[in-house]
Amino acid sequence: MALETIFQFLLAVFLGALIGLERETKRKEAGLQTYSLVALGSCLLIVIALLLAEDGVIPEPSSIFLAIGLGMGFIGAGVIFHREGKTEGLTTAAGLWVTAALGLAVGTKLYFLAVFTTFLVLLIFVGLGFLEKKIFKQKYEEIK
Repeated sequence: MALETIFQFLLAVFLGALIGLERETKRKEAGLQTYSLVALGSCLLIVIALLLAEDGVIPEPSSIFLAIGLGMGFIGAGVIFHREGKTEGLTTAAGLWVTAALGLAVGTKLYFLAVFTTFLVLLIFVGLGFLEKKIFKQKYEEIK
């Protein structure tokens, strides 16, 4: 079990780092370290909860999902700013929230789900980000 737990932690950090690396290339405040820590932290918390439930210390571990979801909502709210008529940080907040869910997936041994979701997040950040910039930003500029 110890080797698998080490693997889980390393995978969570790696997947979080992949997402964080993309954010670093776009010069966002939350990057490699932040995304890696969010994935690792949620993985650690669910692994602990599962072990405590297995040992009978807690009745069941599902409340940790709610706690992480709410906690990431709180952190996400802290990165959203509204200034000069423009809202910033929504994508970062959403990215951190889904990265916490990735850590939960890894911690519950849903490895394929975590890896595939990481691929989707990167597709959204890179692919849809490109479309947004090329298509929608031009329309916004035309409206001004």
